[in-house]
Amino acid sequence: MKRHASAVWNGDLREGKGRMSSDSGAFRDLRFSFNTRFGDEAGTNPEELIAAAHAGCFSMAFSNELAKAGMTPEEVATKCTITLEMVGGGFEMTKSLLTTTAKVPGASAAKVEEIAEIAKAGCPVSKVLNVEVTLDLTVEV
Repeated sequence: MKRHASAVWNGDLREGKGRMSSDSGAFRDLRFSFNTRFGDEAGTNPEELIAAAHAGCFSMAFSNELAKAGMTPEEVATKCTITLEMVGGGFEMTKSLLTTTAKVPGASAAKVEEIAEIAKAGCPVSKVLNVEVTLDLTVEV
């Protein structure tokens, strides 16, 4: 299985503009620029898209691991925060924080927490990121 997305950038770093699209059509021509990445201008940026991918991947992996343990979650809601920092004269993504609320009626909170750690380690996006991945989990049983 292969998934594809593309980006086009025009101009220099600070004044240029770019567009990102997915081959699936889920998004087309999302604009990005220096100010959408490093400032507060409306638009997206690579880190935001990676955060969305990590949140979605982890939520699916967590749900799958719960199912393997015989538990059906009512909901797994995840927000991901990617940290971009200056490291050695250049920018680097250094952390990914997954903030998750899992509603798993009738489950043991301790067991759900154990399964969450398995999902965090096994999530394909967690595996590909070269960052510290942390999990802040709230379990509602």
